Amino acid sequence: MKAVSVVTIKKELQHRSSEELMELCLRLSKFKKENKELLTYLLFESHNESDYIKTVKQELDKQFESINTDSYFYIKKSVRKILRNIKKYARYSLKKETEVELLLYFCNRLKDFEPSIKWNVTLTNIYERQILNIKKIVATLHEDLQYDYNIELEELVD
Repeated sequence: MKAVSVVTIKKELQHRSSEELMELCLRLSKFKKENKELLTYLLFESHNESDYIKTVKQELDKQFESINTDSYFYIKKSVRKILRNIKKYARYSLKKETEVELLLYFCNRLKDFEPSIKWNVTLTNIYERQILNIKKIVATLHEDLQYDYNIELEELVD
């Protein structure tokens, strides 16, 4: 089965009643964990972005604490998984400020991580790539926010 375009879906949804829309949303939430997470964000957390960021940071802390530090191989796998989760959470929000906050937090945690990432080229590259991503995103934000985030970036780079 081939999926139709978003435009076609939007047109079809305009012809449905609110009860039918609710049924469709509930059915969607049963299929993928990401659909349920997105609905949870939209319904319960989108109105208070700072609480959402705080909750995600707590989740990231748990993930960092559970990293197996026996070898850099396991550390790399875990760091990539954490980064995937950050991207997913930022995609739910669609706010650049949220993405910057989460990536800055990730880089801070990674910089202070033991054993040090300086001894592994891959982890250092992941860190530097995220710094570049943050710089790109910050460049698109309002000047006041740019100033604040650039101060935090300078602290990370030093």
